[in-house]
Amino acid sequence: MKSFSISHTMLCSHLPCYIIFFIALHVHKLDSVNFKVKGPDHPITAIAGKEIVLSCHLLPRMSAENMEVRWYRTQFLEVIHLYQDGVDHYEKQMPAYQGRTELLRDGIADGNIALRIYRITPADEGHYSCFIQSSAFYGEAMLELKVAGFGSDPRISIEGYQDRGIRVVCESAGWYPEPKAQWRDQNGQLLASSSETKSKDANGLFQMQISIVTTENSNRDLSCFVRNPSFNQERESTIYITDVFFPRVSPWMVAVCVILALLGFLIFPAIYYFWKKHEAKGELLAELRWSNVRQYAVDVTLDPDTAYPHLVLSENRKSVEWRSQHQDVPDCPKRFDCVTCVLGYEGFTSGRHYWEIDVGDGTNWGVGVARETVSRKGWITPMPEDGFWAVEECRGQYRALTSIEMPLSLSKSIRKIGIYLDYEGGRVAFYDLVREDPFFTFTAHFTEKIFPFFLVYSQLTVCPWGDLRMICLPLVSEL
Repeated sequence: MKSFSISHTMLCSHLPCYIIFFIALHVHKLDSVNFKVKGPDHPITAIAGKEIVLSCHLLPRMSAENMEVRWYRTQFLEVIHLYQDGVDHYEKQMPAYQGRTELLRDGIADGNIALRIYRITPADEGHYSCFIQSSAFYGEAMLELKVAGFGSDPRISIEGYQDRGIRVVCESAGWYPEPKAQWRDQNGQLLASSSETKSKDANGLFQMQISIVTTENSNRDLSCFVRNPSFNQERESTIYITDVFFPRVSPWMVAVCVILALLGFLIFPAIYYFWKKHEAKGELLAELRWSNVRQYAVDVTLDPDTAYPHLVLSENRKSVEWRSQHQDVPDCPKRFDCVTCVLGYEGFTSGRHYWEIDVGDGTNWGVGVARETVSRKGWITPMPEDGFWAVEECRGQYRALTSIEMPLSLSKSIRKIGIYLDYEGGRVAFYDLVREDPFFTFTAHFTEKIFPFFLVYSQLTVCPWGDLRMICLPLVSEL
């Protein structure tokens, strides 16, 4: 009994040490535990032009906040998105994915790794690897992404007379992979096409055109079907050709009758409409000529409180440069935290204003204006519906930032962009400084303060205000 009492006393006195020892041992085991990376066991389908979320997870469940997360395609160093030491390393991304990915943080503490990819194109189709590495172990999972484009409704048109019949053409665009197009009669029976052409647009999506010649005694009730064979989706349009289109005496007589019938309803109103439109356009172009808008030159500087943390401003706040290193700046409400943007310090609530930006030899930039209340936090897509009116250059392609992609025709060696804001007139015009007329103009109704907007992936410089005023002074004196 005495020895038991002594052992019990010793055990009680050393009990805290035992507890600490086992807790430390347990923590060490957690840090060193092996894991597997699991992904979906079936292909993931994404719609062209939309966004998709790719996901994988750790087994057993554990936090990946302090691990390296790497998404890549076929080569380990061809990075789609890299998360390391709690930070996203956008500077290591492949050019094709810059500005298009976002690592979602909601489930990372539970081992759920989700990557959102924006603006999906056919080039994104293929295999992806989700690689996760801790201090002691690593694992990866492979998943397959398929891209689908379901295209537009077929557009059927009558193209004229051919081989004593009428040539009917069906067109549809925006398909991926390559679709199948065919004609059918009213009973669903297949009809042979007289011609078929296919092509790809700049985004890798297919355009189809098929034609058929129909006569008065053959099929007049025609349906055009375009089908995506990989996803078993199809679109259909139907046309019925009446007797009036078939020649009784000669094709020329029918053509003359149709033209005369359309003349009174279409030609004269159309001529008047285009004449008025041309007259109004001439007045607007005269107002927007570069030699006229320069007299409204203003001094624009950059607002450091709005700059994305990877952007560095010059001392005079006229230049901004993208750096790979995250800058130590306060996270204030005005600052963009996910997109490499910065706003001008001066805002406008009325009047006309003009400034110029030197984009240098850099690529991947955007310039324009934004309203004061635009979203600054999280991922944003600049477009007029969200308060941005801007144009951009991305990998040698110029476009207006609108909800529907709008390519622009510009000189490949462009270095300077001029921006003209007419607040009351509701216009934002852009100039490439080698011609008088603007290359693109937005129209809008402004109701709040408007700021200069800059999307920076390399370096931009606001041209000195004094240089613009020296150019403009002779114009003002002539007025």
